[in-house]
Amino acid sequence: MRPDDEVEVEPGSLLVAAPSLNDPNFTRTVVYIIDQRPEGTLGVVLNRPSDVAVHDVLPPWGSQVTKPQCIYIGGPVEQKTALCLAALKAGTDPAAVEGLVSVQGPVALVDLDAEPDDLMPLVRGLRVFAGYAGWGEGQLQGEIDRGDWIVVTGLPDDVLAGANADLWGRVLRRQGMPLALLSTYPKDVRDN
Repeated sequence: MRPDDEVEVEPGSLLVAAPSLNDPNFTRTVVYIIDQRPEGTLGVVLNRPSDVAVHDVLPPWGSQVTKPQCIYIGGPVEQKTALCLAALKAGTDPAAVEGLVSVQGPVALVDLDAEPDDLMPLVRGLRVFAGYAGWGEGQLQGEIDRGDWIVVTGLPDDVLAGANADLWGRVLRRQGMPLALLSTYPKDVRDN
């Protein structure tokens, strides 16, 4: 199920889990695409905060991340690997800054080995993710064709959504009809 304009999967796209997707790793998730190539796709789940504080794992970055200052579960792959996404201030060119890799528009990957004090004046907010979601060649397209994912355009602020925000519902609502109706789909249809 996709919007009428058939949004392509590319860096900055969002994969919104269809209500019928019942894989516990991805139920009601919103995945931000970081990299899309013929050999595969990489993204992070934006709406799965953990109970682990960034400060406990990456002390130099602990006070720098957007609240809640916890690690988010980026996906089921390599959960001991940390990825950091930042929404940059207007006018910042990530290609011109050491320690940043451009993803899409003002969103960039942050090198966690960089010095936080050097990068923070350029950053509006940032989020750290443990692990990622990955698909091999053709795998994601098969899941989209099956109706597991709705592909939509992401916004930089999606990367910074708070732990209590219903990002899944919010993203669907802003798509207009008929996709907006899916935002009212109950977590458990027995509650309907």
